[in-house]
Formats: sequence, structure tokens, C-alpha cells
Amino acid sequence: MIEVADLSRLDLFAGLTQAQLAELVAAADEVRFVPGDVLFRSGERADAWWVLLEGRVDLLRHVGREDVVVRVMDLPGRWAGGFGAWDEQGVYIATGRGALPGRILRLPAPALRDLTKAWLPLASRLLEGLYSTARSIESTARQRESLVTLGTLAAGLAHEINNPIAAAARATDSLREVSSHLLATLGQLAGEEITAKQFTALDELRRDLPGRQVGRDALAVADAEQALEGWLDRHEVLEAWQLAPVLVAGGADVEWCARVAVVFDGPSLTSGLRWVVNSLSMDSLLGEIGEATRRVSELVGAVRSYSQMDRGSRQTIDVTEGIESSLVILGHKLRAGVTVVRDYAPDLPTIDAYPGELNQVWANLVDNAVDAVEGSGTLRIATRPDADDVVVEVVDTGPGMSPEVAARVFEAFYTTKDVGRGTGLGLDIARRIVVERHGGSIDVDTGPGGTTFRVRLPRRAAS
Repeated sequence: MIEVADLSRLDLFAGLTQAQLAELVAAADEVRFVPGDVLFRSGERADAWWVLLEGRVDLLRHVGREDVVVRVMDLPGRWAGGFGAWDEQGVYIATGRGALPGRILRLPAPALRDLTKAWLPLASRLLEGLYSTARSIESTARQRESLVTLGTLAAGLAHEINNPIAAAARATDSLREVSSHLLATLGQLAGEEITAKQFTALDELRRDLPGRQVGRDALAVADAEQALEGWLDRHEVLEAWQLAPVLVAGGADVEWCARVAVVFDGPSLTSGLRWVVNSLSMDSLLGEIGEATRRVSELVGAVRSYSQMDRGSRQTIDVTEGIESSLVILGHKLRAGVTVVRDYAPDLPTIDAYPGELNQVWANLVDNAVDAVEGSGTLRIATRPDADDVVVEVVDTGPGMSPEVAARVFEAFYTTKDVGRGTGLGLDIARRIVVERHGGSIDVDTGPGGTTFRVRLPRRAAS
């Protein structure tokens, strides 16, 4: 039981009258603790003011994967917390844990606010202004962090788009040169006075080629090129070393070239094969340009799907579509060493949701998973129906989280990442989107083998 005498000897309360000390004692209670007792936790609402009377309390912050003592309360009169008296969103900035047996005064934040206003009205107003300013600064700093993260995402997306655009530009330059060579070979064939029947036969032979064969063994390709180059040399075809690789890539072999030799002979054989080679090169370059522009279109479509710029607020959506657009947005982080396994249920039903908000949740969970495996591991994304719900699981093969971190991952303003890393969307906000906006749930299972975030969403919005 706290006595007025316990407080009157503390410098912290110097200047208070006996009546004021008695009022303070009446509003407070005594908490006894032993080593290991946790009095308050970092990130929880600072709803009490703690003043040490005896013993020692360590103040700890979780940094990386361990708890670090940032301050020690070892002298009577040292205090912590109480921020909730002037800041409704105020939280403990450290965890208080008993280090030596003792006792501590606990005063509820509302009582601290009332006593301060009654005894020191000016100080109370100054404190209210101080916490209001601190909250504003913190909010601005978080907005800045989000902008930095947005810039990182934009840079990654720009890199993704730049690759196919650069490929298309290179292919276009090469196409211009190849088309010039194609026209030149047509001129050569015309100068050699080939007949229309010969050209038609050559074009039919070109059409008979199977085209590029994906996955063909490299050693077999090299052997085929060597054999074809030897045949071309024996038939006095000029620049055989240049023509053979392109012909083999298009599916030609010695037998096919022998059929061409039946149609052409002498110098016309060289011109005819050059025309085929330029035609094959043109087809290949057009394919590269088509693939590059398809990739750009896919990226733009993914951005539009991710941002939901062309949709209303609540929609009937396919969850898988949103997950895929989020994977495209984060494609620059999924390149080296990260294997993405998609385990989507084929019969997954649609749901009523805010797609733009859910896409932010998927991006945040994927980004966390990629960071957890540190660039080398497996990311598995699974979807399945469950009664009237749809369940999405994002699983990584990282080292897992400590129980302390896992217990706090959904707390406001809690993060283990440095500025500029992550998506700028804390798991607290992800939880609000899932729980408050969609009536679902989100939880986490973690251990040495990895971490699983599980999101459950109702198929239909609550009426």
C-alpha cells in the first residue's frame, strides 16, 4: 500500500503539498514485481504513468532479432509512460521488465491528466501542444517514408518496363538492317533471272521449315551447324559460316538444303539461301518486338489492375487476378534466387471487395516474404475456398519470427525494417483493410521453417 511518505521523499514530487500527495496516492495503486515481470509493453497504449518506488526496471526495445536495454529505472522517482494523458494515440516506446524485486506506482493516464490540469494548468496545455506537435511530426515522417517506398516501387517498375522497351528498340534497329538485306537479295535473284516458278518453290520450302525449336540441346545445335556449314562449303555457298546458324535456328538441315539445291544451282543457290536467311531473321525480330510490346502491355495492365484506377470502389473480383498484378509490380524483387510457387484453387469463387485496397495487402505480404528469405528461397501463394470464405496464404521459407515479434506484427507503428524498405504499408493497416473494411481476418504462423500469413475473406459483404 502506497503511503504519502513514500512520495514525499522523492525529488520528483518536490513542491507538492501533503493534500496533493494524498490526492495522488488515492488515484494510484501499487504494483509489486519480481525479475522477469513485464509491467508494460512497447507499442501498447500508454494508459498509465509508472513511478519507481523500489527495485529496478529495465526498459527494452526490440532491435533486429533481440531485445536491447535502452534505459534502466534504478532510482526511486524515475518514471515511464503516461503519454496517453495528452495523446490519445500515445504508446509505450519501450517495454518495462522487472530486473530486481521492487514496487512501482501506477497512475491511470486520465487521472494524471486531471491532476495536472488542476495543479498546473499551463503545464498541462504545454504538454498537450507538445504531444500534438510530436504526433504531427511522426505523421509527416511516415508520409515521407511512404513516398520513399513509392519511389522505390516506381524505380523497380520503370526497370521492368525499360527492359522490353530496350529489347524492342534493338530489334527495330536490326529489323531495319535485315529488311534492307532482304530487298538486296531480291534484287540479286532478279538479276540472276530466276523464274517465278523457282521463286515460288523456294518460298514453299521456306514455309516448310519448322521454325525455332525451344529447348533444343546446345550440343546437338552445334553439331547441326557444323554439318550444314560443311555442306554449304562443298556447294560453294558464300559466307557459309554466317548462314548456317540462322538456317539451323529456323529448322533447316542438310536434307532441306539439298531440296533447295534442286531448285537453284550455282550463284543463285547463295542468293536464294540468303533470301531465306533474311526472311527467317525478319520473322525472329518481329517475334521479339511482339514479345516486348506484349510484356509492356502486360505491365501496364498489371499497374492498372493493381491501382484499380478504372474501377469503382467495391467490386465483385477474382482474388487471383489481384495477387498476380501485385506479383508483377514487385517483379524486380523476385528475380534472383526467389522461386514463386502458385497454388491457386481452380474453383475459387469471386468475392465482394475493395480490390485496390486488397492489392496493397497482397503486395505488402509478398514484400515481407521476399525480405524474409533475403533473396534466396521459396515464396508460395495458395488460395482455396472454405465454406463461405476465400482463404489466401502467403508462405515463405525464411528463418521465421521470434515470438515477441510475431505477437506485435499487427501493432500500429511497429516495424523491424529500415526506412525505404517495404511497401510503406504496415501490417496494422493491412489488418484494418482485411478486418474492418472486409469483415475478414488475418493471422500469422511462424517458426524456424518459415512464416505463413493467412487471410480469410467473406465471399459476400455483410449487409
